[in-house]
Amino acid sequence: MTVTQAAPVTPARRDKRAGHQASLIVQGTDATGIVAAVASVLSEHGANIVSLDQYSDDPQRGSFFQRTVFGLDGLRAALPAVRADLDAALVDKYGLAYTLRDMSVPKRMAIFASKSDHCLLDLLWRHRQGQLPVSIPMVISNHPDVAEEVRGFGIPFFHVPSMGPDKSAAEAEHLKLLKGNVDFIVLARYMQILSGDFIERVGVPVINIHHSFLPAFIGAGPYAKAKERGVKLVGATAHYVTEDLDEGPIIEQDVVRVSHADTAADLTRRGADVERAVLSRAVLWHAEDRVIRDGNHTIVFA
Repeated sequence: MTVTQAAPVTPARRDKRAGHQASLIVQGTDATGIVAAVASVLSEHGANIVSLDQYSDDPQRGSFFQRTVFGLDGLRAALPAVRADLDAALVDKYGLAYTLRDMSVPKRMAIFASKSDHCLLDLLWRHRQGQLPVSIPMVISNHPDVAEEVRGFGIPFFHVPSMGPDKSAAEAEHLKLLKGNVDFIVLARYMQILSGDFIERVGVPVINIHHSFLPAFIGAGPYAKAKERGVKLVGATAHYVTEDLDEGPIIEQDVVRVSHADTAADLTRRGADVERAVLSRAVLWHAEDRVIRDGNHTIVFA
């Protein structure tokens, strides 16, 4: 393993209001009074609800999901008391699960990359422009090709070779770097398969970008194969990684129309554009607690 580091750059610009805002995610079995219970607890603490989204797949004891963002002066000091009251109002009374997060503390996002750099550089640029409310403690790659570009953004770069069918040594090195240092991982066209053991042991969500709407064209050169078949759509899917390859819960998808006149290079370029857009939206929504996982399904309050 080799590491390349540079002097830190100015942190991404974030909305100053986030310093007094928290996100509250609630999920469980639907029942009468849940929304009122949430509002009552927040009101008792002097909080102001900034936004509230909810969804129930069946009002008669179906699954209930809610995302609330609220503002509260002195938020950090007040959170323990808010949690105690939410425990009583939501967990004890309704058997619901919830997460409560201070939004002024950005989630820590590690990026895995290979030789293809379009998704990686897009995320780094958006982060520098303040468009992604995350911190990026590291970029890890199985190739050294992108080291200079990453260094230009002031992000630590780690080269961890991963060759051959046995990835155990590389994954052990990954775990040393990641454990306790990140809140989620993004595979920015990382061309390696993660083992089920690694996914379980790393213990944080992993987001992948995949050239979807080309499901028949597996392996290398999918856009060239798509050109040969005369496809009319190319697209991308961002999803959470599970042990089942490319079958995890979907966060975001998009497509662009193409024609017989487009070359394989045109399809690759247009596909890369879609991949960048889809992945950046998925990362933003995850960072802002807009995605709720429910088995192999997601609820996205975009």
